[in-house]
Amino acid sequence: MEISVTNAKAKLTDLVHRAENGDEIILTRHGKAAVRFVAVKSSPTSDQKRALLNAIRQNARQNATSGPNAARSQDFLYHGDNFTPADSMSATNDCD
Repeated sequence: MEISVTNAKAKLTDLVHRAENGDEIILTRHGKAAVRFVAVKSSPTSDQKRALLNAIRQNARQNATSGPNAARSQDFLYHGDNFTPADSMSATNDCD
């Protein structure tokens, strides 16, 4: 909704209510857009933040899956228990 600044003065309370309900209110000056009313979103309270964190943690616990053992996480780099890198086992030594 576009309305001139002059007309908005008489309807300010109504315009604020409309903006709070999600309507886009644009004030015009000399036929050109000058200002837009936008509803301010309130910041979550500490209790709301804590509840959100607890919900995220609970969801993570419920959806967690066990993965490979981290102690063996580098096995793909080496041949089994051999500490020689897998790609160097088949490479030739060019540093003579």
